[in-house]
Amino acid sequence: MQGYKVLFTTVPSLITRLKESRSERLLLGSQNRFEKYDLVICDEFGYISFDKEGSELLFTHLSLRAGRKSTIITTNLSFERWSEIFGDPVLTAAMVDRLTHKAYIVASSLE
Repeated sequence: MQGYKVLFTTVPSLITRLKESRSERLLLGSQNRFEKYDLVICDEFGYISFDKEGSELLFTHLSLRAGRKSTIITTNLSFERWSEIFGDPVLTAAMVDRLTHKAYIVASSLE
């Protein structure tokens, strides 16, 4: 209603779309569209682990927005457990670094 461009997606769905874009040689166009959203909301991060290709694609796309555009990630995992999803501690550290730079972290505990 305010004119902002917003994308709401689940992380598994986003990774599937990114892989399809890569296989169809449309990844650059996908990156350009992704950068234009004022806000991207990625839901269900951590429910399904992804392979190396999926991890790298997600990292690349989210890194494009780091420090420039707003991104919301919903997850039930602490940052310490993200390497279980990415399968690569170096990539995980880089992802956490980019996402948390200038970030507001909202944590809730269900007790």
